[in-house]
Amino acid sequence: MYQDPNVLKSAAADLLRQIEIENQPLTPKARMAIPPQAMPSQDPAVRRGNMNEVALGYSPEQARLEAMRCLQCKNAPCVAGCPVGIRIPDFLKAAAAGRFDEAVAIIRENSLLPAVCGRVCPQEVQCQAPCTLGKALKDVDKAVSIGRIERFVSDLERESGKQVVPAVKPPTGKRVAVVGSGPAGITVAADVRREGHDVTMFEAFHKPGGVLVYGIPEFRLPKRIVHNEIEMLTEMGVKLETNFVVGRTRKLTDLMEKDGFDAVFVGTGAGLPKFMNIPGENLVGVFSANEYLTRANLMKAYDTKHAHTPLYNSRKVAVLGGGNVAMDAARMALRLGAEEVHLVYRRTEKEMPARIEEVAHAREEGVVFHMLQNAVRILGDDQDRVIGMECLRYELGEPDASGRRRPVPISGSEFQMEVDTVIVAIGNDSNPLISQTTEGLAVNKWGNIIVDENGKSSIDGIYAGGDIVLGAATVILAMGEGRRAAAAINAFLAGKA
Repeated sequence: MYQDPNVLKSAAADLLRQIEIENQPLTPKARMAIPPQAMPSQDPAVRRGNMNEVALGYSPEQARLEAMRCLQCKNAPCVAGCPVGIRIPDFLKAAAAGRFDEAVAIIRENSLLPAVCGRVCPQEVQCQAPCTLGKALKDVDKAVSIGRIERFVSDLERESGKQVVPAVKPPTGKRVAVVGSGPAGITVAADVRREGHDVTMFEAFHKPGGVLVYGIPEFRLPKRIVHNEIEMLTEMGVKLETNFVVGRTRKLTDLMEKDGFDAVFVGTGAGLPKFMNIPGENLVGVFSANEYLTRANLMKAYDTKHAHTPLYNSRKVAVLGGGNVAMDAARMALRLGAEEVHLVYRRTEKEMPARIEEVAHAREEGVVFHMLQNAVRILGDDQDRVIGMECLRYELGEPDASGRRRPVPISGSEFQMEVDTVIVAIGNDSNPLISQTTEGLAVNKWGNIIVDENGKSSIDGIYAGGDIVLGAATVILAMGEGRRAAAAINAFLAGKA
């Protein structure tokens, strides 16, 4: 529920002042009594009409109070829940004491993208899920808000001009190609460059950043933050080539055999949208969420005064799906001028894979949720433009392979919904271009590159990680894959004559 940011910050300042006046060591009981700090945000009525970031960030007092809630337990289960192994209790201890520079320095030992991860990673199912405080209070929503504190200290570092370019060892003469400039690629480029290897990053689009730029909207992740991290790489000496499609511009193996790279990392993500394969999906007004968000995020379709990207004018929009991408598409549709946005999902809200915070924000902004429903046919007029959907109602049956209860259609429950735009947001597959043009590269039945525990593919010298291996996953999981692969690449190059 929306709360006035000034009220939140004032309450935090008053409570912190009281704690400091008492000047007593915080016992576990006292830590548990500190209320969770809500994230200040834009008023929903205002933000649905702009592209500015919704979450405004903690105040220094809020960040300290939230960090003070950490019980500093010895077994630190939060660290085990972090894909890149950040020393979470240590950075929280520093933040609680107001030593914010020390806190972000601890985070950067393992993560190059704290400002990004603090915003978009699903901490509630990763580091915060096993939090001892959350378990003690019997509510994961009351676990320490690790990601919000991470965001605060990294933003403070950037805004105060204190970011330090990571040190690079003397040149080794070895060359590494990084294919894809998303989270996995950024992580590999940094870790490999630190060892002194020459690194070139290849990006298919005209701007680097991968899904961070084309997929996640400005109101969730401002692009200036991504650009800042890319600039850090270039200052380290990483070269960047855009508009370079590996598999078309150059074959993957040619990078080593003809261009002289000693190793290659593939981090091209999962950018091939899935469709429902129902009648009417080829009508005018049907979009994949990928296309819809790329037009708005990367090509700035919303900026009609400066961008020339075509924008489809919608009045009533239906978004099919229940993940974060579906929430992004629905909320973007509102900002692009839709009068009504309806999110249609075939399970209940409990089974939705989207972050709880994103669902809450979408609902606050006016997105209408339709649970236990799904489209079976998209309807068009005589000009092949969308005018509606035929839908079915569902009930939940036994759990399927995902562990969620399977949606079972209710016979005779057909009904129609009037819409003029349909956005399909049911997931992505891996683009088969690289596997189709690389002889000997092993992939699974979904097209994901098969790698060993170190990220090595079936071809010597070629490594892979992130969504091209995992399928659609999270930023921090992609970074974890990248760190593992980078360590293997560095070891491989160290032993190469």
